[in-house]
Amino acid sequence: MAKNNKTTVVDWETITNFVIDSFVGYGVPTEDAKICADILLEADKRGIESHGVNRFKPVYLDRIKAGIQNAVTEIEIIKETPTTAVIDGHHGMGQVIGYNAMKLAIKKAKEYGMGMVVVRNSCHYGIAGYYSSMATKAGCIGMTGTNARPTVAPTNGVEGMFGTNPFTIGVPTDEAFDFNFDCATSITQNGKLEYYDRIGEDVPKGTVVGDDGCAVEGDAGEALRRINGGTAALTTLGGIGESLGGYKGYGFALAVEFFASILQDGSYGKALSGRDENGNRRHYSLGHWFIAIDTDHFMGEDVARKKAGEITRSMRASKKAPGADRIYTAGEKEYETRLARSAGVPINQSVQQEINSVRDELGLTKYVFPWEK
Repeated sequence: MAKNNKTTVVDWETITNFVIDSFVGYGVPTEDAKICADILLEADKRGIESHGVNRFKPVYLDRIKAGIQNAVTEIEIIKETPTTAVIDGHHGMGQVIGYNAMKLAIKKAKEYGMGMVVVRNSCHYGIAGYYSSMATKAGCIGMTGTNARPTVAPTNGVEGMFGTNPFTIGVPTDEAFDFNFDCATSITQNGKLEYYDRIGEDVPKGTVVGDDGCAVEGDAGEALRRINGGTAALTTLGGIGESLGGYKGYGFALAVEFFASILQDGSYGKALSGRDENGNRRHYSLGHWFIAIDTDHFMGEDVARKKAGEITRSMRASKKAPGADRIYTAGEKEYETRLARSAGVPINQSVQQEINSVRDELGLTKYVFPWEK
């Protein structure tokens, strides 16, 4: 049964300014802090709480404080052609690295039709769908993926060997929202389990497998501890075993891993644990990849948007299952959530405490939040 999930809404201007000021307080340059805040809060605007303000302190600020993520981002292009580039992020802010990498891919696509940029030595870059949206806004088809901490087991395995490895694709449409498919290649993500733990939700059945080969159920916090301790792992799309297609999620996960590592000669799998051989914390050294395909180099942006809109509308207009109210296409629910959250971001009690602690630590006394009134 859910607990500790009472939320208080904070208006977007206040929470945005606070996040920016907090990043700056931790040493992130102001312009970079604005990028980080925009990507972080875009997750909340889309209803993706697992990657929003819930992760502000534990994933970003705490890692800067621990010295395993650099507040100042130094982006180095180590190899480049007209249509490709390899970037070293030098363990800076993943959002800043990702933003600049996709921006470069789009620039190359606009000039040559297609652009691909791969990144090594990066950190968590937030919601992958932000970068595919950058491409669709520019009239491009956009794709991105990243490897991550090894918490997901291969089919018929019980050991975390690779990350949640999201595969994301955005397609420009003629609707109010573009098609934007953003999901992990595992059934769920670590961030979602962290969110469940915060609000007292149990682990959805089949999303975690124990080292005995059986599904882990119950308390999300305990499931996270087992994953971190190596006695459990997340499952790939399709779930445990092969009967429901778990091998398909496994294959997609490795495809993302290949793109994120072999093109830039980067780390993969167990090397991304964030721990050295003695168990001490170290840089994560993640790899990302970004692809942009300019529709104007084919039949044109207007044609592509119209055709993509026709396709998505045909899906939503198709025959519905008994009891189903609607058929959705990717990006639609996020668009509606954005409209519904125009007043601000709902923040649960656990995150409220973290925000207060960051404010007090940095002396940002000008911020008084609604839960304190």
